[in-house]
Amino acid sequence: MSFQQLFEKGISFEVFTPDDHDVNMEKLLEIYDGIEINEELFNKIKSIDDSIYIIAFAELWCSDCIINLPALKKINDINSGIVFKILPKDFDEDCIEKCEVYDKLKIPTFIILNNKFEEIGKFVENPKILNDIINKGNQVEIVVAKRKYQKGEYVSETIEEIIDMIIEKIG
Repeated sequence: MSFQQLFEKGISFEVFTPDDHDVNMEKLLEIYDGIEINEELFNKIKSIDDSIYIIAFAELWCSDCIINLPALKKINDINSGIVFKILPKDFDEDCIEKCEVYDKLKIPTFIILNNKFEEIGKFVENPKILNDIINKGNQVEIVVAKRKYQKGEYVSETIEEIIDMIIEKIG
């Protein structure tokens, strides 16, 4: 199955987010409502003229998905030419084999595609800023960073990481 076919099998954010506001849904919407975009990042998002497609492997029960899916929604709200569709983690193991970064697909995984549905980038699980802090190994910094991350305080970094991947590949 091609990336385009995989994308077409996905569902929209609105379909993925049910109307019965359970705890996970409420947290996702709370994070979305709390996203702050500075003017520079807003302009970077707006400046992308090409159509961009993102396949998001995600589940509503996953805390990393609850934290990072709002980033895609915010990007799409700012630039409707950047469209994303959501697929469940266990969509079709054979079809998503080429998307796997590790031995097992981690969620969220966002596959970023250009206007020809060719892969130009990948975001896996959490933003680089959090991974960098974890890799330093300072336990106090890790605890503080994870608390900030769980509150959604690094979502703008997720957005910037995704936008920088796009701009780097499409110019």
